[in-house]
Amino acid sequence: MKKNRSLLLLLTLPVLISCNTGEQKKTNTDTAAGREWWKEAIVYQVYPRSFKDSDGDGIGDLKGIISKLDYIKSLGVTAVWLNPIYSSPNDDNGYDVSDYRDIMKDFGTMQDFDALLKGLHERNIKLVMDLVVNHSSDEHEWFKQSRSSRTSPYRNYYHWWDAERGKPNYRYSLFDINHDAWKYDSTTNAYYLHYFSRKQPDLNWENPALRKEVYGIMKFWADKGIDGFRLDAFQFTAKDTSFPAFPKGFENDFVKYYAMVPGLHNYLQEMNKEVFSKYNVMSVAEGAGNSFRDAHELVDASRKELNMAYAFDGVDIAKPEGYSIRRLKEVFSRWDSAFAQNGWLSIFLANHDQARMVSRFASDVPQFRELSAKMLNTFILSMRGTPYCYNGDELGMTNAGFTRIEQYRDMPTLNEYKHLQQTGGDIPKFLKQIQFSCRDNGRTPFQWDSSKNAGFSTGLPWLQLNPNYRDINVAVQEKDEKSVLNYFRRMTKLRKENPALVYGAYQLVDKNNPSVYAYTREWQGKKFLVVLNFTSKAAAFDPAADLSKAKTLISNYPGGSAAKQLRPYEAVVYQL
Repeated sequence: MKKNRSLLLLLTLPVLISCNTGEQKKTNTDTAAGREWWKEAIVYQVYPRSFKDSDGDGIGDLKGIISKLDYIKSLGVTAVWLNPIYSSPNDDNGYDVSDYRDIMKDFGTMQDFDALLKGLHERNIKLVMDLVVNHSSDEHEWFKQSRSSRTSPYRNYYHWWDAERGKPNYRYSLFDINHDAWKYDSTTNAYYLHYFSRKQPDLNWENPALRKEVYGIMKFWADKGIDGFRLDAFQFTAKDTSFPAFPKGFENDFVKYYAMVPGLHNYLQEMNKEVFSKYNVMSVAEGAGNSFRDAHELVDASRKELNMAYAFDGVDIAKPEGYSIRRLKEVFSRWDSAFAQNGWLSIFLANHDQARMVSRFASDVPQFRELSAKMLNTFILSMRGTPYCYNGDELGMTNAGFTRIEQYRDMPTLNEYKHLQQTGGDIPKFLKQIQFSCRDNGRTPFQWDSSKNAGFSTGLPWLQLNPNYRDINVAVQEKDEKSVLNYFRRMTKLRKENPALVYGAYQLVDKNNPSVYAYTREWQGKKFLVVLNFTSKAAAFDPAADLSKAKTLISNYPGGSAAKQLRPYEAVVYQL
């Protein structure tokens, strides 16, 4: 399960792309000259299925989101990333698309989408759509035609291997019950490739006709006026279609073999020419390859591909048994250094493919939950790069605490459980692991108030609510000036009022401290010190500066900061 979780986490890593026009500044050597809206954006990810249900069917929808636009605006965020809302049989919660130009009936209609986009723009909030083009649903018309005949004009929209050639070399599938990425189809006596579930066949990007279809889809949404795209699992789109044998055990590090295959850069350059250069849009794609070289090749302005890379190494640090704060600091500092002069980073600790950040990176026990959530939000909103904030983390929502497999709805989790049943695996150990790491922990319905179903729906929610919703919800926190929610709003305000927290040089402070993550941000004559205790114990730190005259801008403890002796999960931002 470790390798499965690692991919789930890796696949969530955004790479930010914007249109590469000749007018844009492409390096950070002079960040004042390179200011961009997408660098200064604060992105709020909305998971539609779990955000707000307007019609009582237990599933969040577009009208539900529309009803909460004023709340989203109140957070101080400037962009919304929306998970897939396209027509889909919903094998993988919308990441198996059957029609890229239509809306899933669970979520509403195209008219609802148009109203949502209009409502966001009226509030000066940009919309980033999620686009899944590494694979489609097996119920997409392309695949129906592709599997119907070996001579179908859609045959080469997917990867097929005729059975008379023998079984193709093994490819690992994350979501398949048997982890086999080749599925035999008797209709044409051939195997098709699926890196994810059997219902998510991989698209063949070597086919120019397929690429033209994708660019047409992107133009359809860009013409509607959206502000960007998130390209799901895009680092896996290029394949060596001879499908050579990989070394035994490659599945333990299969991203090394699957990501950044030659040809990918050509696709991105073509996409830039056909779409990004013609629209005022930015895009978000998953994955930055296996190395700094991979990442820099993606963001090298002269290549006309992408603009922003993500520090993905940090996402899999948190473990049930704990993790090293020094390791966390080393990873984020190393990536910041690598992109200090060229490229741009994104910062995140959670999204729809992960468990709740407060349960993973800090503490969700009542004594420390609020302090922990505030501390983690301070980190995300004070680092250099574009912050991504997942819905519910502004409240300090926690892992659900599920104990039975029947409580889960996540397809790969259920498939892995069946696989372990078939192979005699350690079921109790697995249940313990997913209680910490399963992505359903981050997908429980949003907690609006203390009423039935947390104000999410009048019907039975599609996924069980977290039992703590009566204590952790918007209504309760709106009334409390010291709540996690209101602290989050103060942090977004602080970031927007101080460009140094966006563009400022980053310098690690007290590097070897095992408990405290501290760093300075400095730009245009202004200098800030951010101090974060990532532990449940008091911790001393060396600020390497005189704090007697420093101004405390924000602190997650009543009465301000404790100077050089930090309390558990304390967070402070000073102006030096």
